Amino acid sequence: MSSSDHKTVRTSSGFVQVASSEVAREINRRIVLNLIRTRQPLSRADLARISGLQRSTISLIVEELMRERWVLEGPTGRLPRGRRPTFLRLNEERVIIGIDIRPIQTTVALADVNGRFSSQSTMATPSDPKVAVAEIVERVQPIVRACRDKKIEGIGISVPGRFNPSRDRLVFAPNLKWPEFNIRQQIHDATGIEVEMENAANACVLASAWFDHIETSNLVVVTVSEGIGTGIFIGGRLVRGGNGMAGEFGHVPIEPGGPPCGCGSRGCWEVFASNNAALRYYAEPNSARAGLRFVDLLTLADQGDARAGKALETMARYLGRGMRMIVAGLAPERIVVIGELTRSWHRFGPVIEEEVKAQVLPGGAPPVLTPAHEDGMARLRGTVALVLQKHFGAARENAG
Repeated sequence: MSSSDHKTVRTSSGFVQVASSEVAREINRRIVLNLIRTRQPLSRADLARISGLQRSTISLIVEELMRERWVLEGPTGRLPRGRRPTFLRLNEERVIIGIDIRPIQTTVALADVNGRFSSQSTMATPSDPKVAVAEIVERVQPIVRACRDKKIEGIGISVPGRFNPSRDRLVFAPNLKWPEFNIRQQIHDATGIEVEMENAANACVLASAWFDHIETSNLVVVTVSEGIGTGIFIGGRLVRGGNGMAGEFGHVPIEPGGPPCGCGSRGCWEVFASNNAALRYYAEPNSARAGLRFVDLLTLADQGDARAGKALETMARYLGRGMRMIVAGLAPERIVVIGELTRSWHRFGPVIEEEVKAQVLPGGAPPVLTPAHEDGMARLRGTVALVLQKHFGAARENAG
């Protein structure tokens, strides 16, 4: 906000800044948008009652949102007497393109403002970021052509690494193995569409906060795949830290003399607790089956393969031990775990909980541990939230 957005007022405790009427109107607008988003269909009377705003204020905001085609009127309701209310909902003709870049596969998808996806396509992720951008743009262009009658709000991108917003570059992606590169600007220049970009774990935090309606403002998401990512949501807001590097618990050494990590260090948490770690445990001391995937390891364990079961238990124990860092350092109310391992949560959950509870500090309480049983869509839904928060504000910004 500029200095013109505030005025300075003297109080008994000194000078404070008070938001101008323009800022207040913008805050009220976001409150109304978020209420419609989370509780649609909703009447104007309901908006006034839940928000505490005056009906005249609600009417002005709703009229503005309808002129801008953010909000549409739906069916009318029935009351015992009096005027029938007209319900409001978000305009699903406003859409977002989501791009989830992973080390092996990249997904390009189209979703509406409610996070519902209407199309998806996948491609192998090139090792050269310039080639990757060119192929992504090829996938985006037909989506843009098909959306002539819709309003594309932006492109959201999830990456398996850290994005430095001040330098506008991907700066740390050891599993992707790309050098520093300005992906965001390259895709914006090629498509003419505004691009928002975020670390995959942070995207998953946004997905949980925006679409899963988890009742807590202190949340950590742990993504488990080729590596381990951590997204932090404290006080209702995403924590990015200096240079966007907050949350790299996966690259904290827990056994300094352990195996080498892609980040250049040794014995990092993800070396012991990722999908790749479980495959390594299964391969030792013998060679693993050629082309064995983590999902295959889950199947083998369910079929009674003792070595597969032991490999997964070892992975689970290291996951729990690593989460002790998160519990001691951040004291989250809830930790959400995302990844293919949640398909076998009966195997992982009890072991992880046992490890976490073993070292809860005196006076503390263990967080609620929640598996995200979803079909790999958390990162993509996070890309949608990444674009929408420009208009709606923070996910918890007085949404009810």
